[in-house]
Amino acid sequence: MTTDQSASGGPRPTSRDARATDGPTPGGTDPQSRRDPNGVPASAFNDADQDEAALGKTADQGKTNTVDTADAKSEVGAKSRAGDQDGPGKKDEAGKTAGGDGAGAGDSGTPDGKPATDGSKPDGTPAEGESKPDPWAAFGPAPEPVPTRYGRLGRRVGRLLIHEWTLAAVASLALAVLMTWPTLRYPAHTLPQDYWDPSLQAWQMAWSGHILLTEPAQLWHANAFFPERWSFAFSDTLLGYAPAGMIGSGPEAALVRYNIMFVLAHALAAFGAYVLARQLGASRTGAAVVGAAYAYAPWLLAQAGHLHVVSNGGIPLALAMLARGHGWSLRHGYRPERRHEGWVYAGWLVAAWQLSLGFGIGLPFAYVLAGAVLVAAIIWYAKRIFWRLKRPFGQRLFVADLIGGLIFAGVGVLMAIPYFTVTQLHPNAERTIGDIAIFSPPATGFVTAPAESRLWGGLHEGARSLLPWHPEMTLLPGFVLYALALGGLFFSIWKLRQRLLLLAGVLVAMALSMGTELFGGRFTYVPLFDHLPGWSGIRTPGRMMLWATLLLGLLAAGAVSAFAERVREISAERIPSWPSPWLRLATLVPLLLVIAEGTNTTPHPVVPAQPAAMRSVDGPLLVLPSGQNHDQPVMLWSTTRFQDIVNGGSGFTPRQLDDVRRVTMTFPDQTSVDYLRTLGVDNVLVLRDKIAGTPWEVSVDAPVDGLGITREEIDAVVVFRL
Repeated sequence: MTTDQSASGGPRPTSRDARATDGPTPGGTDPQSRRDPNGVPASAFNDADQDEAALGKTADQGKTNTVDTADAKSEVGAKSRAGDQDGPGKKDEAGKTAGGDGAGAGDSGTPDGKPATDGSKPDGTPAEGESKPDPWAAFGPAPEPVPTRYGRLGRRVGRLLIHEWTLAAVASLALAVLMTWPTLRYPAHTLPQDYWDPSLQAWQMAWSGHILLTEPAQLWHANAFFPERWSFAFSDTLLGYAPAGMIGSGPEAALVRYNIMFVLAHALAAFGAYVLARQLGASRTGAAVVGAAYAYAPWLLAQAGHLHVVSNGGIPLALAMLARGHGWSLRHGYRPERRHEGWVYAGWLVAAWQLSLGFGIGLPFAYVLAGAVLVAAIIWYAKRIFWRLKRPFGQRLFVADLIGGLIFAGVGVLMAIPYFTVTQLHPNAERTIGDIAIFSPPATGFVTAPAESRLWGGLHEGARSLLPWHPEMTLLPGFVLYALALGGLFFSIWKLRQRLLLLAGVLVAMALSMGTELFGGRFTYVPLFDHLPGWSGIRTPGRMMLWATLLLGLLAAGAVSAFAERVREISAERIPSWPSPWLRLATLVPLLLVIAEGTNTTPHPVVPAQPAAMRSVDGPLLVLPSGQNHDQPVMLWSTTRFQDIVNGGSGFTPRQLDDVRRVTMTFPDQTSVDYLRTLGVDNVLVLRDKIAGTPWEVSVDAPVDGLGITREEIDAVVVFRL
């Protein structure tokens, strides 16, 4: 052991072992020791840290006792040498020699030899009743700064910004903008796919926002299809987007709103599927594959004109929240300590919101959710009764499920009442098995891509020509997804039983997607059509492919996650423990391939501009020519004033609108004028740029004498006032 003579009070131990000790120093200068007067480390330490700190403390105490003994001996020796000298001056010099240069940390005297004024003795010994000052305190670390309120807020915001869910949400949004481009290039003038159904859905969002701010009681009695009642329930309503419809007015605002929600719907689908896969136990890369495959499957490119189909992100997000709230995952099973009723409430609310967007996607989700609850309850009680396995559930969690389930069911009932009323008033609105057969795809549809697919669209043109209605029959989820899911059957983080259940779900979803094509649907689609309430309103069975895509993605996530874990094991064996760039790139290859297969060539046509007459002419009015594709832009034009219009486009055509279109083919004449007056129509607008090749091309300029009507020109529109 060496000694340090730099401080007063005698030599100090400076052993390397003492300096290497992780325990607190004798003077208590360690931050943990300062927080605990007894020297016990903080509770944040683990057991190993506590043991190591205790050992260090014991060693330091022993060394401190040794140092004190050496100090005492040194002091006695100094006094003995001082006694052999004559005069006080010699004694002071001896004392100065023993204590160093007189300026040490523990010296009680002054440099000129005068007595100290702090009450200590001349030899440095503390006065009676005072503790000896610690000479090592000068070398202690600076105290930790206490964070201010803004500092704590900044730390929380920083942690939030780098949280996995924040990064996943930002990545999903950025990918959505990229994959749907150029949707946001000219959002006030273009629409994805076409301007027919998207115009209808842009009107739906605008109407729900407008009417909920003005006359909420008239929500289901829209301004279109005049004088029909319950006209807002003629098709899926996108009612869940009503808050967005409250912002802005007019056709341009409706277009911007639609395009933004179109991009956000893709982002939510990718994010929701990612969160679900992570909750079930997949790795980050595996979950990213699920998100990309679910949101950008090639078959969904044909649905770009149907926002209610693209808006499916609430399905996996609600399932993820419910699974998290119940402490359940596919990989780890049920873990009661992870239960949280707050996530259960959130899951049921998101599920109810998804249902409010439309029954075309929401109704199968409702039945899947009800089936999952029923199966989970049966398994739960079976394990308690037959296996004697008692696992806690909790009254609060049960109450959360009860209240959340009632909210979900209440939204479903309130949404269903107008649709059942419509089927009673309009029997032709209800689907038949014959209608289902028209849109039922053959098995070849599962390997055929739509024309909008950048990779496969041109190559599959011949296969699409063999399909009767290819927009609803090209159901390819992706060849990369097929390959990854197949690999997931043999190499996966999921157990074999779980893989087989996922495969069974894929096969069931595909069978239902075929409608009446598989054995006439007698064992698959027809029983659901005949016995499940509301199922007869679903016209296109091919959209059940949404569930097959999600389950295929989970199978693929099992394989990708297993591969990522193997890469981590290999990297751990390397020195240093870090994967090479090739290994890291290999884990991203499946994700990049899935994204590449989802790229598209979706057109973005310019929407016809709103005629100036639609901003000034009052309703009720009729715009000619009228037809399914003509009337949907007219509905969009009416969003400036929401005047009543006879025009309308939906999943079915009311008989009265059929009669209007038939009678007005000879307009203006006495028969058509009298018929429109009986309906309460005040004005008729004829669009000159749309009547080429129609009877109105000649009759629009015919004399109106004797009909009791007037005619005027507003730009390219002829306005007849009845």
